[in-house]
This record gives sequence, structure tokens and C-alpha cells, in this order.
Amino acid sequence: MQVSTIVAVPNRLLAALPRSEYQRLKPLLELVDMEFGSTLYEPYARIRYVYFPNDGLVSLLTSVDAERAAEVGLVGSEGMVGIPVALGIGVSPFLAVVQGAGTAMRMKTADFRREFARSPVLQRELFSFTHLLMTQVAQTAACNRFHVVTQRMARWLLMTRDRVNAREFRITQEFLARMLGVRRVGVTEAAGALQAQKLIRYSRGTLSILDPKGLSAAACGCYKVVKDIYAKAQPRS
Repeated sequence: MQVSTIVAVPNRLLAALPRSEYQRLKPLLELVDMEFGSTLYEPYARIRYVYFPNDGLVSLLTSVDAERAAEVGLVGSEGMVGIPVALGIGVSPFLAVVQGAGTAMRMKTADFRREFARSPVLQRELFSFTHLLMTQVAQTAACNRFHVVTQRMARWLLMTRDRVNAREFRITQEFLARMLGVRRVGVTEAAGALQAQKLIRYSRGTLSILDPKGLSAAACGCYKVVKDIYAKAQPRS
């Protein structure tokens, strides 16, 4: 992971802090490049850094067994990866994997704990985001249980689009199957159904959303539930 120099603050959680608060945090932050598929945290491993994504996207996965895992949460520029640290926990319950390449600002856990303890504003922002993330995790769990793969894929693509602010992104069928907790053949069939409706185009690892409104109609209601909750809680975004 390559460390660079901070040039901007596109992370919305950090941007919500008063300027004086951010200026105090700034020397403790490093701008890092997050490579697609790289692992930030292993389950139950010690959290060494917290991450504030700028334009990158991180998936939180929970293990089903020794070979399978399913995505339960997505974190983009609206939040922070490493929420357990804010709750006094030093290890991650999830596997955190970079789903969308981009950048993030990271901070050492010890520095974060110290700054979190002294900043009521940072506490408020992070507790608010924790509530949103818990809502997303709960809704995703229900979605994975009750909705068909095509609906779930449409929801997942829309959630990804919202966080990377793009209609086109690189994704392999293997990675998508892992995110949805299904076999690769299930992804092939679902992608084929969405392509047949001319909602998406998928070719050589590049997926393009052609009809966002149509894709929203094809998604289950879980997408709108989570989107509406985020919009109400974070009107600035």
C-alpha cells in the first residue's frame, strides 16, 4: 500500500468536522492507495489502522464456513472502516476487502483512540455512521435470506454506484459471487437476465450500468430502504 501526501478531504465524515477539529487530525492522517482485492483486516485480527475512504470502496464480509463468505456491508466516502475501535474493540469481526480501487486516509489506532476520546464532534459523527452501518448490515442479512440473486445483484450494483459515483467499474464474476455469497453460475445467470433487459452491460471484467432507473426497479426494496435512511441521516451528502 503506497503512502502519498494529503491533497484533499473528500471523505464526508471528516469533511463534516469543524475546520479546527480536522486541522488537529490532519498531521495524523496518511493518504494511501487502496488496490482492488487487497485485504485491510482479517477476521479477529488486531486493527492497526482505521481508514476513511475518499473514492475507494471497502466490502465487509462475514465467514459462512472455511471456504465461503458473504458481504454484509459496504463502506465508501460516507464513513470509516474500523468502527470496532470507536466502540472500544481492538479486533475486526469482519474480513475487510477493497472492492473498488481508490484512496483513503488512514490513522494509527492509538492516535485515533486518543483523538476520539477528546472530540465530542468526532464521536457524534462516528456514532451516527455506526447506526447507519448497523442498519445496512441488518438489511443486507435479510436481503440475502429472502430475495433472489437477480434482485440482490441489482441492489449491490446500485449501492456500489452510489459510493464510487460512477456507472462503470471493474469487477470479476468470481469476486461478485463472493460478495453475494453465491456460486459463480448464479452470478452468470443473474447478469445475463439484467443484460437481456438492457439494464447493464458486462464484458471482459467491466460492468456498465446502462439504465439506473430500470435497475432500481429490478432491485429489491432493500436498496431504497437503506438509501432513504442514509439520506435522512446525512442530508449533507
